Formats: sequence, C-alpha cells, structure tokens
Amino acid sequence: MINIENLCKTFGHNKAVDGLSFTVERGEVLGFLGPNGAGKSTTMRMITGFLPPSAGRVSIGNYDVAKSPLQAKRLMGYLPENAACYSDMSVHGFLSFVAEMRGLSGDAKRRSVQRVAELCFLGSVLQQQIDTLSKGYKHRTCLAQALIHDPEVLVMDEPTDGLDPNQKHELRSLIREMGRTKAVIFSTHILEEVDAACSRAIIIDRGRIVANGTPAELKNMSEFAGAVTLVAQGADAHKLAALAPAGRVEPLGGGGMRVYPRDRGASAVLVKAIMQLVAHEGWKIEALRTEEGHLDEVFRSITLPDTAKSASAVRDTQAVA
Repeated sequence: MINIENLCKTFGHNKAVDGLSFTVERGEVLGFLGPNGAGKSTTMRMITGFLPPSAGRVSIGNYDVAKSPLQAKRLMGYLPENAACYSDMSVHGFLSFVAEMRGLSGDAKRRSVQRVAELCFLGSVLQQQIDTLSKGYKHRTCLAQALIHDPEVLVMDEPTDGLDPNQKHELRSLIREMGRTKAVIFSTHILEEVDAACSRAIIIDRGRIVANGTPAELKNMSEFAGAVTLVAQGADAHKLAALAPAGRVEPLGGGGMRVYPRDRGASAVLVKAIMQLVAHEGWKIEALRTEEGHLDEVFRSITLPDTAKSASAVRDTQAVA
C-alpha cells in the first residue's frame, strides 16, 4: 500500500533524507524511529505529498503521489505533527467540514462523523469549541479528521506527543486495531511504542535506514540479548568467566552478575553451564534469568555519533574478562 523508492530530500547543502526505500503492506503497523533531526517528519511530509522529494518516488496503492496526487490522497489519512484545527469551530462542525472536503454528504457524512467521534472518544465534546479543548481532546479531534473517510492508509507524525499515559495507551490500542485492516505508518522517538503498537520498525539516522525488522529482531541486535543475570551467594566472577560458553562477566549492584554468551544463540548452553557450576560450588541462587535485548541499547548503538559511542564504551568497561 505504501512504496518508497530511493527517496531523497535536500535543503540547500543539507541532505535531510538520503535514499530511503521501504514498503508498508495492508495489515502492517510500521514504526518509523529516529533521533530528533533524523528525517522522520520530512519523510512523512513527502509520503503525503506535503513536500516534493528532491529525488525518488512515493506511491500509495498504485498511484504515484507526484503524478496522481488526488487519487493517492483519497486513500490516505494524515495526522501531521502539531496538527492544526480551526479553533473557532466546534468539534462537530470541524469534522463535518472535513467530511465534506473528503466528498461525503448526507447520511454518509453523518455516519462518518458519528463513527470517528465514538472511535476517538469525542462524544462528550462534540458541541464544544475547539479552542476550549484540552490538548488531549484537540489531538483526538485531529486524529478523527484523519479517519473521517475510513482511509486504507494511515500516516501519523508523532501521534502520541503531548498525551498523558492513559491517552497514549488508548491511542496505541487504536493503532493496533486499525493496523489489522489498514497500512499504518507512524513516526516516533518513543521506544516503548515499538512493543506497544508495531508489527515492524525502521530506525533512521541522518536520513538513512540503519535498522529494519520486527521488534523481536531489533531486540536480538542488542548485546544484552541472551545474557544471563545471576544473583547468588558466594558467586565468583572469575569462575563464571572461565566457563566455555561465557564471553565476559559484568558485575551488577547487589552482588549480581551478568554473564554474556561467547556466541550469539548460545544462551541455553550458557544457562546449563552456569547451573552446573552453581551446583558444583554450592552457591545459593537468589535470582537467575535470561535477558531480552534492550531496544534503547540498540537505538543508542546505531544512532549515537562515533565520539559519543566511544565515551559510552569507556563508561561500560567495568567487566571481568
């Protein structure tokens, strides 16, 4: 439903987006991640036709956004960053206006306004003027306008920005539900939203894709993936480090130790070796667990500048070889 081919955007001498290529299928929720300034919003604006690309191509369904903009945009709902509403309109008046702009009239318009009002929990404020709404309700109103025509493709730029925890939970649940039948892409820099709402995620940095995969695949890129954390009375770091499947041992607070496997995928072998050592030495186990990968560590490792990575590595060298 969304096809991006070698997309580029330059502003003067600055290349904000540098050769992006990816697709989003129906039934997929793609999280578009990156640090501030990575090119997320610029990419969103090119996907929706708000900005023309310097090079490359965007198609929605079978329509090229540059060559057939009306046909492409009919398939799309767009929630831009800091989405604007007509503040002097009521919520109902604004949604009715957007429905008319989308070609709806009569009963079809009335049903659409009612549907999105229920979907976005706007029933209690439908007759209220938009400039009197809280930030959360304004955001819901902007989301409702993106959904008014029941689009096949939904593009959202930082959709949970400024929402309280309850509102974020509601919106992530709604995104997951819509992702069953639509092609959804939303940009964010909030890593927890990958697990909460996404079936796949792309991380971009300085305008380029640096990672692309399911949440589980991204977590497996973490150095923590498969590490074993042990808290045991009498545990000896040097004996743990001497185990054949162990790569290194990192002391933790409270007497715990994290043992990293020498080879990726050898976590089960490492656990077995640790359990045998514990039994042989008579250590008293308080906790033993295999770690999942940490998305924040993956994100930092591939988006931090090299100088920052070096500084981070220096801070993390307290390990027993």
